[in-house]
Amino acid sequence: MGAGRKLRVHRRNQRWSDKDYKKSHLGSEWKKPFAGASHAKGIVLEKMYVGIGIRADLRGESMPVGIEAKQPNSAIRKCARVQLIKNGKKIAAFVPNDGCLNFIEENDEVLIAGFGRRGHAVGDIPGVRFKVVKVAGVSLLALFRGKKEKPRN
Repeated sequence: MGAGRKLRVHRRNQRWSDKDYKKSHLGSEWKKPFAGASHAKGIVLEKMYVGIGIRADLRGESMPVGIEAKQPNSAIRKCARVQLIKNGKKIAAFVPNDGCLNFIEENDEVLIAGFGRRGHAVGDIPGVRFKVVKVAGVSLLALFRGKKEKPRN
């Protein structure tokens, strides 16, 4: 008789073991780059090819290099270094599809979205948790398929 308080307190303590409960009650969502939002706008600082540094080509000119895929894959993943407008945080965003990096220039305004796996890196791309969705207000997929053109400034 009279075990209600113990059950209630025990349940309250055990809830902190639940990953989703902890995530929603610690306020850590506001510390993330998007601060709780699904998308965010940002300015492209550089076309990023990180991970392996700068490589010299045959003519001796240095060229930027992309994020290397993790083993057992070997590819150079194209990304962009973006500074978010809402809070000034700098993030790495993956640029999907073959040749889409050519549509992005430095100082372009891009729309960034999450990249699968609820805040974790996807597949063989280490440390990249976001992807580019739009460039200068135009869908990157529409640019890639040739349905739209990027507006001239």
